[in-house]
Amino acid sequence: MLTLAPIFQDHAVLQRDQPIPLWGHARPGDKIHARLSDFLPASTTANDDGSWLLRLPAVAAGGPFTLRITAETGESVALTDILVGDVWVCSGQSNMEWKLSQCDADSTQSAGADYPHIRLLTIATNAQADPQTAVGGRWLPCTPDTISAFSAVGGWFGRFLHSELRIPIGLIANAWGGTRIEAWLSREALMTDPDGPAEVTAYEALLYGHRAIPPGGPYPSADEWFQAEGPENPLNQGEANGWHLPEFNDASWPEMDIPCRWQDRGHDFNGIFWFRRTLPLPPALRSRPLLLQLGAIDKHDQSYVNGVQIGGINWENRDSWCTPRSYTVPPELTGGETLTIAVRARSHLYHGGMIGPANAMRLTPADAPDPSLALTGPWRYAIEQNWGIITPPATFSNNGPGGQNAPYTLFNTRLHPVIPYGIRGFTWYQGESNAANAAAYRRQLPLMIHDWRRVFGQGDLPFLIVQLANYMAAHDEPTESDWAELREAQRAALALPATGLAVAIDVGDANDIHPIAKQPVGFRLARWALAKVYGRPVLPSGPLFRTLQPEPGGRLRVTFDYADGLHTLDGQPVRHVAIAPAQGPYRWAETALDGDTLLAWHPDIPEPHRLRYAWADNPAGCNLINRDDLPASPFQASL
Repeated sequence: MLTLAPIFQDHAVLQRDQPIPLWGHARPGDKIHARLSDFLPASTTANDDGSWLLRLPAVAAGGPFTLRITAETGESVALTDILVGDVWVCSGQSNMEWKLSQCDADSTQSAGADYPHIRLLTIATNAQADPQTAVGGRWLPCTPDTISAFSAVGGWFGRFLHSELRIPIGLIANAWGGTRIEAWLSREALMTDPDGPAEVTAYEALLYGHRAIPPGGPYPSADEWFQAEGPENPLNQGEANGWHLPEFNDASWPEMDIPCRWQDRGHDFNGIFWFRRTLPLPPALRSRPLLLQLGAIDKHDQSYVNGVQIGGINWENRDSWCTPRSYTVPPELTGGETLTIAVRARSHLYHGGMIGPANAMRLTPADAPDPSLALTGPWRYAIEQNWGIITPPATFSNNGPGGQNAPYTLFNTRLHPVIPYGIRGFTWYQGESNAANAAAYRRQLPLMIHDWRRVFGQGDLPFLIVQLANYMAAHDEPTESDWAELREAQRAALALPATGLAVAIDVGDANDIHPIAKQPVGFRLARWALAKVYGRPVLPSGPLFRTLQPEPGGRLRVTFDYADGLHTLDGQPVRHVAIAPAQGPYRWAETALDGDTLLAWHPDIPEPHRLRYAWADNPAGCNLINRDDLPASPFQASL
């Protein structure tokens, strides 16, 4: 049976200006012929196992074309509406996976997005231990509906490129929320990292050995560990107390502004919270089916309307912590003048709460976007169960068989089906899940870049990195920060050839790890690509640290790349600059701009030795930009 690999489909984009790899299966020994419309053909012979691979001669951008594969047996496969242009793989974790619809409750960002020469493919296969070939998605032309369901960052990146280059653009969204870089590395690469052999050995002992979970673990996932070892929860105590009923009097309950994590509101523990809100129902929404959109709830929920449970996510969804809830409210519950919403939110690890984002929280007709009621703002809340801070034991692992964070699993599941497809480069938005170990990430990110370039065999493919956005509470004084360390590891990857950085330090959300401002991120990725990959005369990014030099009078001078027109966003002195002696704490510096350089000093530090800029989880107010209003990257340096 003659077949093409699953990634080859109608509407696909093939990479221009280089030999085009095609592969698939046929009967062993079959002679295989391939031709793209009227261009030169190519041929090969199927191997003993039926696999075959050939490369068509390079073709310039254009289309649509027909791709036809034939075998000497007479079998043939034809694909239509094929374009030739530039193909980019957009990978990472949830901030790359986040769909445009999750950032665009009013559909304004997808309106008019009819781009027939942009094609979209979302890889959507389940986690598997062995190398896979399936892609789990279809190549689709870009329309308002298809772009709305696609990666927001990837989609904006592609739209900006297409508007400038005027060639077909193929975008492969290949991301998975909450994943760490170890899952995206190949086994071969991971075994060369100092931490890799121990992790691979432990994983494969579980994978290929006895799979039953022994007493005390190890447990393949957080859910399985908690279900076996966590606090017992035999009774929905809130429901037993009537907390879900519209007639329940919650006037004595305190209020919490939603969306947020309850830890950010002073409740530093795991457990079960109830949230309630009663709102007037306009006549236009009464006695009709409604759509209750609650945003993401970290991690599990049971959601009620007027005393009836209408939905919920429990242990069955490992991505429940970041999955937006959307539940249909039947018309028999919407006939009154008010509507009472009650949400039982349970979080057994890390953070918890109704985390949004804000624009994803609204009540609308099930069949129309308007009229709509925003659900953000104050909600009444009560604590059903306080479990304290739950810390998994050493035997816990979310990286076991079937888990998306198992070592090399996403390489096998999500990247392997794409290899060796012809591509132009990669964009990468990931790191949140590795922020606790930036020292290892500083090794592993370059390792992965080399690894991916190796397996695609197309040279130093461009690799463009999104630096982590600002997140969590701001601090009044200089502080240590895991997120700043991770950003520094991402910046350090620029030492590799053909790498780029999109700074996102100004577009985050203190209360949401998934900021909805994805358009500037896509734009900044595209800026770097246009400047460095396509040779357009634009600045690729905001200022990037180059050197730190001592100056007379106890001053430090910082020079930058891409600092043309260096200034501040608000016309004020540069903020969030901290300096320190060789030994001792950092203190906020006085600053001045001198041309395209920065001067920093402190009257009580006569011999400064170290300097940091925007060094915090959330360096609120950092304001250094260049002539194109692109923000400077955070950095640290010493003499």
